[in-house]
Amino acid sequence: MRDAKPPRRAILVLLLALALFAGDVAGQQQQQQRPPVPPVPPELLDVETQLTGLTKDVAETISENFSFCVADPAEDWNGAFNYTSDLSFVQRCLAETRGDLAQRLCTPGEVKFYFESMYNRKGEKNLFLNTNINCNRSSWVPGCEPGWGCSVGPNPATNNNDNGDIPPRTTNCQECCEGFFCPRGLTCMLPCPLGSYCPRAIANSTTGLCDPYKYQIRPNSTLTGGCGGADRWADFGSTEEIFCPAGYHCPTTTSKVSCSRGHFCRLGSTTEEKCIIKGSCKENAANQNMIIFGACLVGALGVLLFIIYNCSDQFLTIRQRRKARSRENAIQLARQQLKAHEGWKAAKQLARRHVNSVQDHVSRTLSRRRSFRQQPDPENSSHRVQEAPLMGSVKSQEMSDSAVFAVQSTSEISEVIPSVVMDISDDGEVVANKDKPAPKGKHRSTHTQIFKYAYGEIEKEKIEQQENKNMTFSGVIAKVKEQQKEITRPLLKVEFKDLTLSLGKKKLLRSVTGELQPGRVTAVMGPSGAGKTTFLNAVAGKVTGYQMTGSVLVNGNHGNIRSYKKIIGFVPQDDVVHGNLTVEENLWFSANCRLPARMSHRDKVLIVERVIESLDLQGIRNSVVGTVEKRGISGGQRKRVNVGIEMVMEPSLLILDEPTSGLDSSSSQLLLKALRHEALEGVNICAVVHQPSYTLYNMFDDLILLAKGGLIVYNGPVKTIEEYFSALGIHVPDRVNPPDHYIDILEGIVKPESGIIAKHLPVHWMQYNGYEVPSDMQHDLKEMGERNPQLSSNPSMSGSTPHCLPSIRNAFTEERNRLEHRLSKPNDLSSRRTPGILRQYKFYLGRVTKQRLREARLLAVDFLILGLAGICLGTIAKLSDPTFGMAGYIYTIIAVSLLCKIAALRSFSLERLQYWRERESGMSSLAYFLARDTIDHFSTVLKPIIYLSMFYYFNNPRSLIGDNYVILLALVYCVTGIGYTFAICFNPGSAQLCSALIPVVLTLLSTQSTTPTFLKILSYPKWALEGFIIVNAKRYPGVWLITRCGLLFKSGFNINNYMLCILVLFMYGLFFRIVAFLAMILLKKR
Repeated sequence: MRDAKPPRRAILVLLLALALFAGDVAGQQQQQQRPPVPPVPPELLDVETQLTGLTKDVAETISENFSFCVADPAEDWNGAFNYTSDLSFVQRCLAETRGDLAQRLCTPGEVKFYFESMYNRKGEKNLFLNTNINCNRSSWVPGCEPGWGCSVGPNPATNNNDNGDIPPRTTNCQECCEGFFCPRGLTCMLPCPLGSYCPRAIANSTTGLCDPYKYQIRPNSTLTGGCGGADRWADFGSTEEIFCPAGYHCPTTTSKVSCSRGHFCRLGSTTEEKCIIKGSCKENAANQNMIIFGACLVGALGVLLFIIYNCSDQFLTIRQRRKARSRENAIQLARQQLKAHEGWKAAKQLARRHVNSVQDHVSRTLSRRRSFRQQPDPENSSHRVQEAPLMGSVKSQEMSDSAVFAVQSTSEISEVIPSVVMDISDDGEVVANKDKPAPKGKHRSTHTQIFKYAYGEIEKEKIEQQENKNMTFSGVIAKVKEQQKEITRPLLKVEFKDLTLSLGKKKLLRSVTGELQPGRVTAVMGPSGAGKTTFLNAVAGKVTGYQMTGSVLVNGNHGNIRSYKKIIGFVPQDDVVHGNLTVEENLWFSANCRLPARMSHRDKVLIVERVIESLDLQGIRNSVVGTVEKRGISGGQRKRVNVGIEMVMEPSLLILDEPTSGLDSSSSQLLLKALRHEALEGVNICAVVHQPSYTLYNMFDDLILLAKGGLIVYNGPVKTIEEYFSALGIHVPDRVNPPDHYIDILEGIVKPESGIIAKHLPVHWMQYNGYEVPSDMQHDLKEMGERNPQLSSNPSMSGSTPHCLPSIRNAFTEERNRLEHRLSKPNDLSSRRTPGILRQYKFYLGRVTKQRLREARLLAVDFLILGLAGICLGTIAKLSDPTFGMAGYIYTIIAVSLLCKIAALRSFSLERLQYWRERESGMSSLAYFLARDTIDHFSTVLKPIIYLSMFYYFNNPRSLIGDNYVILLALVYCVTGIGYTFAICFNPGSAQLCSALIPVVLTLLSTQSTTPTFLKILSYPKWALEGFIIVNAKRYPGVWLITRCGLLFKSGFNINNYMLCILVLFMYGLFFRIVAFLAMILLKKR
C-alpha cells in the first residue's frame, strides 16, 4: 500500500522523469522509421544525451512503483514527450541560450525537489517551493523568479550531478525558453508536455501580471527583461493556463492553431478531430454537437417502443389462430367419421336383422313342409342337413364381423371411410379432401393427426356414456370390472389415526381418525373454524411450523406422504394460476412438467383436451386468464382452470380446498361430474365444500363432518349419515338439506329435539367407533351420562352413492382390493418419472417467453424511463475534463441500479404463490430460476444500449461507447442479481425500498475518502465507477498525465484494473444469483 502524502509527491517526480526517457526512446524509434533527416547539430545531441541521462536513473523505479496511472509506459509517455516531429523549439532555445541549453536543464535532484515541494505534509498544495541552495533568504538570484532560469556554468563536475543534490545554478540567468517552464524558486528549465501551450509571457500593464500565466515579478527585482516563460506544470486545477485551450489544437508546445470548420478540438488537444457531421461543427468548436444523433436515436427508440407496445402479443395470437383452425377442422372431421361409423354400424345391424328375418322365414317354411309330410323324404332330409351349416356359417360370419368391429379403435375409423382423408395446407390448416388419397408409407405424426386421435377418443367416450345409461345390471358390473382392469394410475388409500395438530397451546385438530379411499369422492364439511382446510393440509403433508401427533398412513405404510407428491394433486382455495397465460397454456405447462416423461405427445393431447372438454373450457381455451390489473376470464372459469391444472397430471390423490366456492349450481355440478369421472379411474378425491345443494350433496360418496375445534362428528358414506344421526335422535326435517341441518346443529343455531348437546357429538362418534376418548374430553363423557343412546354397529364404509347400485360399487371395490397388494410398496407408488431438469428448463423457457411477450408493454415502459434518464443525466451532468466525467458516471450508476433493480423485482415477487405451488408438486426450482434468469438476459443486454444511446450522445465523453457498454452490461448484470435477492427475501414493499436506497448509500460510501477500504471493496458501485473512470482516463494523454495520476491516486483507482472491474461486477451478479436461488429454496412460505 502506498502512503497518501509523500508518495504522491514522488509520483509526479518520477512520472516526469520517465516521460523524458520514454519520449527520447520513442523519438529515436520513430526517427529510424522516417526518411533521413539533415544532420543534427552537436549541441542538440548534447541535449538529447542530457535528457537520456536524466531518465535512465529513475525509469526502473517508476515502472515498479507507479504503474497505477500508466497503462502502457511507452505509449503514454510517447504521447506526452515525443518531440521528434518538431524540434524547432529546442533549436530556438539553443540559439537563445547560445548553446547553453544542456546546462540549464534540471537534474533529477531538482525535478524531485520541484514535485515534492508542490504539496505539504498534509497533502495540501503549496503556493511556493521550499528554499534550496540557490533560492533562499540570503540568496535570491534572478533565476529564482517564475519563468526565469540559470545555468550551472562550465564546471564539468556539476554538469553530471547524479547524486540527487541540487547543483549551484546562479550564472547566465535569463527568460525561460518557449516550450519550457521554469518554476519559481528553482533556477532550471523543464520541457512542457505535448498538449500544452507554453509561449513567452507578456506583461499586462493593467493588472501588472504576466499573461497568460498570472504570475507577478517582484517589484524590487533586478530583472531587466520583465516577464519570462511558463512557470509550472501540475494538475489542471493548478495550471489551467498551460493547457492548450478548447477550440484550438497545439501541434507543438509553442504553437496554437484554431480548429477549422468541420472539426473540433478538446481541451489539451494536439490535433483536430473530424466531426461525424461536418456542418455540425463550426470554427473553433470545442466539441461536436451530438444532440442530432441523440434526437435521431430518440425517434428510433420511440418507433421501436411503439411497435413493441402494440404488436407484442400478435405473434402468439397468430399462432393460436392457426392452431385453432387446425383443431376445429380435426374436430369436425372426427365427428364426421364417427357419424359415418355409427351409420355404418346401424346399416350393419339392419343387415343382421334382415338376415335373421330370412332365417326365420326359411325355418317357418321348412316346418310347414314337415307338417304336410307323413313320411320322411331322404332328399328333403339331406337338403335340410345341408341348410343347417349354411345358417351356421351366416351366424358365424355375423359374429366374426362383430368381433372385428369390436377391436377397431377410433384412430382407425378412416379405414372404414377411405374417401375422407386429412390434408394439411402450407399454413398448418387442416382441410377435408375427399379426392386426394391418403399418403402411403410412414404415418405422418402431425398436430392434425394428434387432434384427430384425441377428439376421436373423446367422441367415443361420449357415445359410451350414452350407451351406459341403458345398460343392464350385468353389463354395468362387467363394465366396472373392465374399467378397473384399464386403470393405470397407482391407487392411494390414505388413513389417519389420532391426528392432532397444535399451534402453541391451541389445538386446531383433535384426535381425527378415518380414511380416504381410492375411487371415491369425499366431501369435508363443517362450520367455520372447524379446521377443514387445516385438515386437508395435514393430510397432504403441507403443514409447517405446527406440532403434529398421530400418524398418516399411505396404503397401510408409515412414511412421509410428501414422497408421493408427484402423484398428488392439491387445488388451493385461492386461484393460484398464471394470469398472463391462456387457459390452454396453463394446462399444457402442468401436463408437460408433471406427466410421465415417456408418455407420448398424443396421449398428453388426449388428457389435456379431455380436461378442457369435461370442465367446459373449450370456449375460453385461448383467453388470457387475467390478473388484478388486467381483466380476463370470469371467477368461475378461473376456478375451473385452477382445478384443471391438477387434473391434467393424472393424480392418484386429488385434494381440493373449496372448489365450488364462487360457482353457480350448474358450474358446480359440471365440476363434480368431472371429479366423479376421475374417481372412476381410481382417483382418491377429497374436497372441502360449503353449503352444497341437495343435488350436489348426493353426488359425493363419503362425508367427513367436522365440529369446531377440529373434532370429527361423522366419517362415512353419504347414504348412511341420516341413519346414524337418526339413531342419535337427530332427524332432518322435510325440505331441508341434510348437511345444512347438521351444520346448523354444530353451530348451535338449531337445537335437536332429542335434547342431545352439540358438543357431545364428537364423543358419540368416538364411542360409536370404539375410539379412545382424550383425557381432556372425559368430562364431556361424564356429562352425557345415561342419555347416550344405544347405537347400532358401525355401518360399512364401502357403500356407493345414490347414482350407482350398491352391488356395482361393491364389485368395483372387490376389483380394487384385488390390486391393492401390489401398490403397498412406496417404490411402486414413486415409479412415475417426470421430465428432468433440462426438459423442465425447456418448458419453463417457453412459458416465460410467452409471459414476456405479453408483458412487453411493461418492458417498453422500462426502456422509455431508462432512455429518459439517459437524456436527463447526459444533459445535466455535462462532461468535466478535470474530473474525467466522474459526476455523470456517479449519477449513471445510481439511476441504472435503481431502475434495473426495480424491474428485476417483477421476475420473482409477482409469482411467489405460483412458484410455491409448483415446488410443492415436485417441479424443479433450478429449472424455474434458470429459465427466468435466461429470459431476463435479453433485457440485460438491451438496457445498456438504450441508456448509452441517450447518455453518450448528450454527455459526449472521450471514452469509446463500446468500453462504456461493457461496464454498463456488467453493472446491469450485477444489480439484476441483487434485485432477485431482494424480491425473494423480502416482501414487495421492503424490496422496493431497498432497491431505491441501497444504490444511493453504496455509491456515496464508495466516493468518500473517509470510507474504510474494505467497505469500498465490498461496494459494487466502486468497481463500476472505477471502470468508467479508467476507460475515460486512458483518453487523456500528454498534458493530462499529472491530472490523471492525481485523480486516480486520490480515488484509489488503478488504470490496469479494467478487466478486474468487469470480472468483479459479473462475479457479484453470479454470487447474488446463487444467494437468491438458495433463499428461494430455503425460505418457507410465511
